[in-house]
Amino acid sequence: MNIRRWIARREASWQKLDNLLSQVEKRGLKTLPPEEIRQLASLYRSVSADLARAKTHRVGETLIHELQSLASRSYSLIYQGSRHRDWGAIAQFYRTGLPETIQQSWGYIALATILFFVGGAIGWWFSWQDPGFLSLVVPEQLITKVRDEGELWMGSIVGVEPLASSAIAINNLTVSLYAIVGGITMYLQDVPIITPPGSFTIYLLVYNGLSIGSVAALVSQNNLAYPFWAFVFPHGSLELPAIFFAGGAGLLLARGILFPGKYSRRDALRVYGLQAAKLIYGIVPMLLIAGAIEGFFSPNPEVPSLLKYLVGVGLFVLLVKYCSRNLEFRI
Repeated sequence: MNIRRWIARREASWQKLDNLLSQVEKRGLKTLPPEEIRQLASLYRSVSADLARAKTHRVGETLIHELQSLASRSYSLIYQGSRHRDWGAIAQFYRTGLPETIQQSWGYIALATILFFVGGAIGWWFSWQDPGFLSLVVPEQLITKVRDEGELWMGSIVGVEPLASSAIAINNLTVSLYAIVGGITMYLQDVPIITPPGSFTIYLLVYNGLSIGSVAALVSQNNLAYPFWAFVFPHGSLELPAIFFAGGAGLLLARGILFPGKYSRRDALRVYGLQAAKLIYGIVPMLLIAGAIEGFFSPNPEVPSLLKYLVGVGLFVLLVKYCSRNLEFRI
């Protein structure tokens, strides 16, 4: 390779890259028009190749150092800008994208909510009608503590809040994940049968509703409803909607498989799967916050029950306002 001829041919590109980098360093990447941004990326790839060639042919330490400097500056500015754009995109998603996705999915979320409350109503009714029904749904030690000792079980959290908060968040995330994956298919435990798409999601929603309805009947029968719901309200205002969102995501996946409509099943699963994935991004922070509240705030005996109710209602109102952002009613 003729070193001097190669340098003379490539020097204009290096100078152009240096000029673009200087402009970006002074004014920011956004000041460049789209054409120059593409040119910057192209020149960065070229200087990286030139650097490798210069090292191979040992053209001199001074030139190699200059090319390394150009490549390093280019990498830093291009990928730092990319990270800034990524953070900006994440912020924009939580500002507007997630509320829009929730609004688009409201029918599936509403169905998941209905299934949960149907299970709750069944659990409440049968627990009042048949005391023996409780033992089928509620752990015996919990029944004993409430019915025989006249106490709730939340006091066990006090003193181990960090551990309890982590365990609660992990459990809630696991339940939500099962509800989502159940929209595709799921093996029932110890039963070698693949359930139809969406059936396991429906089962989880109804069963969790059944459990809460039965527990609600148990505490009501023993005059502990007020402190029980004071415990549930603060974290439940986020935890339960997150489970409904997860159920809605699972039903969306089932819809893509069972009723693809104008799409092929693969395309339908891609379309509805993307919508479900956006819901998942909303579920995770909700459950982490709910886990922290349930571990540190809800069981705290020093916090008045009335304040717990107010916090729960306040969080739910804020959630509803957030989910209805920019909502437009169309006929």
